[in-house]
Amino acid sequence: MKTLISNAVLVDGTGADRRPADVLLDGPVIAAVADAGTLTAAGTGADRTIDATGLVLSPGFIDMHAHSDLQLLVNKDHYAKLSQGVTTELLGQDGLSYAPVDDATLAGVREKIAGWNDNPADFDWNWRTVGEYLDRLDRKDSGGGRIATNAAYLVPQGTVRAMVMGFAEGDPTPGQQERMQEVVRTAMEEGAVGMSSGLTYTPGMYARTEELAGLCRTVGELGGFYAPHHRSYGKGALGAYAEMIGLSRDTGCALHLSHATMNFAENKGRAGELLDLIDAALDDGVDITLDTYPYLPGATTLSAILPSWASSGGTGATLNRLAHPETRAKIRESVEIYGSDGCHGVVAEWDTLEISGVQNPALAGNVGKTIAGIAAETGAEPFDVFVRILTEDRLGTGILQHVGHEENVQAIMKHRTHTGGSDGLLVGAKPHPRAWGTFPRYLGHYSRDLGLLSLEETVHHLSGRPAARLKLDRRGLVREGFAADVVLFDPETVRDEATFEHPRRAAAGIHYVFVNGAAAIDGGQPTGVRAGRALRRSSDGLTREGKQPTHDS
Repeated sequence: MKTLISNAVLVDGTGADRRPADVLLDGPVIAAVADAGTLTAAGTGADRTIDATGLVLSPGFIDMHAHSDLQLLVNKDHYAKLSQGVTTELLGQDGLSYAPVDDATLAGVREKIAGWNDNPADFDWNWRTVGEYLDRLDRKDSGGGRIATNAAYLVPQGTVRAMVMGFAEGDPTPGQQERMQEVVRTAMEEGAVGMSSGLTYTPGMYARTEELAGLCRTVGELGGFYAPHHRSYGKGALGAYAEMIGLSRDTGCALHLSHATMNFAENKGRAGELLDLIDAALDDGVDITLDTYPYLPGATTLSAILPSWASSGGTGATLNRLAHPETRAKIRESVEIYGSDGCHGVVAEWDTLEISGVQNPALAGNVGKTIAGIAAETGAEPFDVFVRILTEDRLGTGILQHVGHEENVQAIMKHRTHTGGSDGLLVGAKPHPRAWGTFPRYLGHYSRDLGLLSLEETVHHLSGRPAARLKLDRRGLVREGFAADVVLFDPETVRDEATFEHPRRAAAGIHYVFVNGAAAIDGGQPTGVRAGRALRRSSDGLTREGKQPTHDS
């Protein structure tokens, strides 16, 4: 099908000035980009014409930090992302996801990140390798659809470590290190674009710098990049960032800093110190990019607040420690006096931890309340509330953590290597609104209303620049011959409607979203069409749809 979009304001993703244009979509490809008024339905053979007067035509947005690994397959309409204009997502984040795995590792990971992605018992988990997972994303269902957005994948370091070493702490033997590097290499050859880590989550946080360096060398040799959730966004944040930059410098592996924030009271107003650190490395030739979400609070699991030693060995071992008076007392000392490594080295502030979702229906009444608030209602100590909820929910509780600073958020989003990432969790009764609002919030609140970035700069941050990091083949720009992943939005009305009270509201001002040339949002309404594809790193270094030959082929 040919679709002619006429009289649009073209913002092409390169950062160049906007201009009036006509654009022809021919099936999954952008067939023509011309001056406004020069293309006609008769001359192009278009089956449909959209008069885009007053609307901006831009590339589809690329979510560089997505947690849609399971929800793309479970809730297939994926309206949260499509309604924002997102056409491509980067999965496998924070060192924990569902491939590559063996049976035991999959069971442990499913339970561990249930608060991120849910853990449906009746779901068909019929993959084990990265290649099989990407095949599953590409498989048409009985309705003839695939996934709603395109998706690329990072091999998760914590999952790899669990498969080779289990969920306990400890250093790898030389044989285990070699095995982990083999697993990462295979995952990359099957299509992963890089590797992620979650260095405040177990078991990834048990990895020393030397262990990570070996894995990064493997990733770098294959042209991928390392995307760490590093060891601290609180106390010691700058040192944690410096460790990751040092890894990139020493191994030659490109670095993408996940949700690059400076949170907690210790870091108020200190974003400039982080940016100076990054700029110095960039000036030395280190390849660094970063992503952020345009909000103050973070989101994670309640169990992430625990010290790493208390989480060693998986869910059962952790629950046993919480039940034992002596170990529970040590956990309390770490969390409330010294600051646990799981909480970024910062003492837990119970009034900042808001329950966003639970697995156990009996705990549903706690959603939307802070740990301190629940303690005040019940007359219990906040720590005892913390332990009770963790225990009754088998560590599956999601939280919002209200610890951000607006001046840091704004400073970092203006950086020359910045890209957009929602870090959006799509499950829970009251998830973070960034899952539904990130991209229109950049366009509306920060670009149009505050003037922090021009519209052209903002679109570049959300499309062309992340496409370059992912090495997408002919995607991420509005250009002839590129994939027809495009968005039409009203620059005067586009805005996020999702709030902390009502987090699942669709954005305003997004009129059309095309994924591989198929209209997923048409006239502001979802069509149910799912035309996304798995995007795989290929042997020539580019990332594209379809299976590609591996280095061994």
